Amino acid sequence: MSMTVMNHSPVDSLPVYPFTALQGQSTLQLALKLVAVDPRLGGVLIEGARGTAKTTSARALADILPEGDFVNLPLGASEEQLLGSLDLELVLQQGKTVFQPGLLSRAHRGVLYVDEINLLADTLVDLLLDVCSSGINRIERDGLSHQHAADIVLIGTMNPEEGELRPQLLDRFGLSVSVDDTMDPSLRQAIVRSRLAFDDDPAAFVQEYAQRQQRLLEQLSKARQQLALITFSDQNHEQVAQRCHDAQVEGVRADLVMLRASRAMAALQGTSSIQLDDIEAVAELVLAHRRRADSAASNSCGHGQTDEAGRSPPDTEKSSSNAGDKPSTAAQHSGTGTEQNSPAEQESSAGEVGDGSAESASRGLMGEQKSPGRVGSRHDAQQAGETSAASVSRESLDRQWGAMPAQPVPVLAVPGKGGQDLKKS
Repeated sequence: MSMTVMNHSPVDSLPVYPFTALQGQSTLQLALKLVAVDPRLGGVLIEGARGTAKTTSARALADILPEGDFVNLPLGASEEQLLGSLDLELVLQQGKTVFQPGLLSRAHRGVLYVDEINLLADTLVDLLLDVCSSGINRIERDGLSHQHAADIVLIGTMNPEEGELRPQLLDRFGLSVSVDDTMDPSLRQAIVRSRLAFDDDPAAFVQEYAQRQQRLLEQLSKARQQLALITFSDQNHEQVAQRCHDAQVEGVRADLVMLRASRAMAALQGTSSIQLDDIEAVAELVLAHRRRADSAASNSCGHGQTDEAGRSPPDTEKSSSNAGDKPSTAAQHSGTGTEQNSPAEQESSAGEVGDGSAESASRGLMGEQKSPGRVGSRHDAQQAGETSAASVSRESLDRQWGAMPAQPVPVLAVPGKGGQDLKKS
């Protein structure tokens, strides 16, 4: 059975803002150059507010890669649009399999850009990161399968104010950069002047940076050739393992990425071995999004002898003496406070019961019906809602109001004045 691959549309040839013209984002530029040397690092996650050149940097990276396109993945894309699809109708009619390429096929040896990746479906993010780490895109459908190379540089951007990525997905990104949006006035002016010059005459602006771009292309090309010749020493493994251990990262993915990133850094520097400076230069890019939030606190607090600020716990006896000098509000409403207030409350309660009985009798002579449930309802309201009765024990309430019968008492009708009946127990 033959396999046919349909070609995608030609790439856009509009001028791209030069990578070497970017200003004020040295850390971001370093991360992008590292993945340009070794795409298997797993992509770069860029966190920052709007207007911090995240998209411009990603487009500029695609322009310095040896080949490939800049492909934008929309948030509403489906799995078939991302991976590609197999035309089963042609299989049944003509007996050949036709592969419809997806966005991953277009991004081969280029950049796949996902803006607001934190809003992308988790299933698509998982698929993207799987392809980034393996370099192969596999499509399976109804017993048919197809695979193709997909060496892509994944660039995902997100604004933390609009939501976060799950920790499992964060760990899959090789490098992470948090873009700082605070700039001094001189840097702001330089960035604005460059952007205005590019917008007014893109061709002239690109030509101005042509030599710098060419030097960068040559540096990246040499680094890719040097990459396979650089080996990892035992000392490199020890240094990387210690840093990942101190950061309390989960698993060993951070160790793998840090070693590969430090190798790419050494290749960029044109050296034949990995130095400590190479590891330190990439360590934060690898650990920033993997470091546990409580790692710093646990290192400073030890085994619970001090708090997060490094202070020792307060003395127990001193706390007890202070508590005895100033009793709490809860203590005033319980225990001894209840016993002292009980006689007064009993007297007041007894008076209220007596007044209520006299009132009931007078109303009964006027023909108004009254049931014993009135006392019970008043007891329930006192026990449930009122603050003065909430602190009184159930036994005290029983003494004040009188114990209520467990079973209802039969009610007998007796003749009263005016032809009305009074219910009397």
